[in-house]
Amino acid sequence: MIEELLPESVVAVEAQADDPLWDAPLHPEEEALVVRAVAKRRREFAAVRGCARRAMEKLGVPAQPVLSGERGAPRWPDGLVGSMTHCDGYCAAALVRAADLASLGIDAEPNGPLPEGVGPTVFLPTETERLVRLAAQRPAVHWDRILFSAKESVYKAWYPLTRTWLDFSEADITLHPGADGAASGTLHAELLVPGPRVGARRLRAFDGGWAVRDGVVTTAVVVPHP
Repeated sequence: MIEELLPESVVAVEAQADDPLWDAPLHPEEEALVVRAVAKRRREFAAVRGCARRAMEKLGVPAQPVLSGERGAPRWPDGLVGSMTHCDGYCAAALVRAADLASLGIDAEPNGPLPEGVGPTVFLPTETERLVRLAAQRPAVHWDRILFSAKESVYKAWYPLTRTWLDFSEADITLHPGADGAASGTLHAELLVPGPRVGARRLRAFDGGWAVRDGVVTTAVVVPHP
């Protein structure tokens, strides 16, 4: 599901709840990061790293530990950029050679409405207005959950380029539905603060896509080189 939102140069590996990757072994360095975690958290942590290692192998890179850097961002092997995500019963990792993309971000969420009170704290008034229009067009779609996921993907693509925080209010995201009622579409994020510089160009926006399938919302943002 994630793979369809990403360029061919990206290797994406997903795991559903019944996949053996949910019981993937951890490296000692990784084990130390979740030594006090509850069982559910440990399984998600292991599964998504299992996905990441499988993606490394598909790119011809020796599988190795995935440790956490600043703000919990994963630290990738030299020459790779990537992103990981997990929610109940689903996890995924996407990796690409740094020569092919400047950055990317992926996110997965359960396909259901956001908990009450979350939307007003993370959505801009302009975004809320667009959500109302989308809901009128396709009321069966949980647009608020897709938008929340899109904001997560935008941040995951932003952070490796800047090493700075991006608040939910600092990107104005528009969701575009697919044609003929398709459960997928595109997204466009206008950055409301100075964007990262990629090569000689300062970015003003990020682009990506979204999809809903098998009870899971997925979003992805890719940042190409100039």
